[in-house]
Amino acid sequence: MEVSVTPPVHPHPPAQVDERTSAAGLRTVAVFEALKGIVVLALGIVLVFVHKHAEDFTENLLFHLHIDVDRRIGEALMNAALKVSDARLITILAAVAVYAAVRFLEAWGLWHRRVWAEWFALLSGTLYLPLEILKIMERADWERVGVLVINLLIIGYMLMIRIREGGWLAKSR
Repeated sequence: MEVSVTPPVHPHPPAQVDERTSAAGLRTVAVFEALKGIVVLALGIVLVFVHKHAEDFTENLLFHLHIDVDRRIGEALMNAALKVSDARLITILAAVAVYAAVRFLEAWGLWHRRVWAEWFALLSGTLYLPLEILKIMERADWERVGVLVINLLIIGYMLMIRIREGGWLAKSR
């Protein structure tokens, strides 16, 4: 008697593309993620051109923004400008490149409705929550609260998609 072992056949292999979720919703998140990458990349490029004159650049920027150098934010920016060495610049640019690449990859995946990108957006958004909450506990202002709210909306949306696609909502009913 010969026994034949065949691998189990899955009736529905895991989906690579999420056909059920709204393309508009995923693309909205994708655009937001791409914009974050663009902003960080632009700041990195500006830093390359002004790092030798960072102190003068920062002073002029503060003047045009009507921020007094003696105020806390003005002082913090001036201190940061003084500390931009070539070694720090390379480290900062490496971090900028990695961050922008991750944001662009996530944006591409969401734009093309890839399931892995939905999981990635859920995970990456959740990883920032402790830091965002700590920042608000330090000092609550509209910017920090706004960042937290946007992040919570994205996390909630991605969580809803993944729960629905996993069938957890249908099973619990």
